[in-house]
Amino acid sequence: MGFHRKPTTFVGHVKVKVENLQRSIEFYKNVLGFDILEQTTSTVKLTTDGKTSFLSLEQPEDVIPKQGRTTGLYHFAILLPDQSALANIVIHLVGKGIRFGSSDHLVSEALYLHDPDGNEIEIYRDRAPSEWNWNGAEVEMAVDPLNFENLLKHATPDKPWQKMPAETVMGHIHLHVSELIKTEEFYEKGLGMDVVNRFGGQALFLSYGKYHHHVGVNTWNGIGAKAPAKNSVGLESFTLIFDNERARNQAVTNLKQIGAEVLEENNNFITFDPSGNAIELAV
Repeated sequence: MGFHRKPTTFVGHVKVKVENLQRSIEFYKNVLGFDILEQTTSTVKLTTDGKTSFLSLEQPEDVIPKQGRTTGLYHFAILLPDQSALANIVIHLVGKGIRFGSSDHLVSEALYLHDPDGNEIEIYRDRAPSEWNWNGAEVEMAVDPLNFENLLKHATPDKPWQKMPAETVMGHIHLHVSELIKTEEFYEKGLGMDVVNRFGGQALFLSYGKYHHHVGVNTWNGIGAKAPAKNSVGLESFTLIFDNERARNQAVTNLKQIGAEVLEENNNFITFDPSGNAIELAV
């Protein structure tokens, strides 16, 4: 549908920190169905198509468990290509004895679970954009019960879940932040996103190209929440993929104009939102 490929800017990669890399590899391979693209003693790049990676795991030195009531990762969201894939992974997770939550967001159907370190993962499928309801500039979203009876009608028992479909992508990322005013300015004026939903007074959803959201932010861990320790389990960084150098350079200019820090080394750019969440700016 064009929301996760150029010319639209999109979240192309997420890197998360874990306590035990081998334990995490077993989970992401045997439970979720990723393959390994590259691996070192402390990192692994995961793949669904055997050629590219949209998710990496890292075991920092002196790693400590996930800290509560901090900024950082709320969840990263894996977008499946269709409803049948979502139905099939429901059956697969139940068979594996994996506990998960669920929700119907009107624009999508979603499952929620945690990896062995407590990093939350959303696995979802989008409804067709023609089914999304827009009220002016805002898209209607909700947290309704998921209709499993209807969903499971789309399962394919003759082709059960074995691994992540090759067409799977990183759909979006949702972050804990310490406040919303400067955060909105950063993502809107700095990175060029549009606010497409205001969820109460505690969450914002932002996107490029009229997607329901590429980034979500919330203050559910408390106004003024502190950043986690650098060696804590959780988010290391996520990557935004821009259409071309010109588009990225414009974002860098905009970020500097609002006072955001942008680091550059060997044509690699990284910035930090007001809560310290690291974002790589790539082409």
